[in-house]
Amino acid sequence: MAAIARWLRTFGHFWADFLFGDSPVLFPATLVIVAVAFALRHHRLAAVIAVPVLVIVLIVGTAYLGRKKPAQPATSVEPNEPG
Repeated sequence: MAAIARWLRTFGHFWADFLFGDSPVLFPATLVIVAVAFALRHHRLAAVIAVPVLVIVLIVGTAYLGRKKPAQPATSVEPNEPG
């Protein structure tokens, strides 16, 4: 029984890492975009406007969140040597 529980836990960790990966924002945001597209399936004009706008917001938002901070000079900590 413990082997099955360990396998299920490992399988769950794999899928969590696969779906969320490096950016945990992308998967839920993609689900929201798909849900909006599904909700607007009968309103073609609204869907044609809303879905691309949401995708652009997602791309710009994740690029903003993922931007690199300026590199700071490395400081080395050296022990004081008696001299």
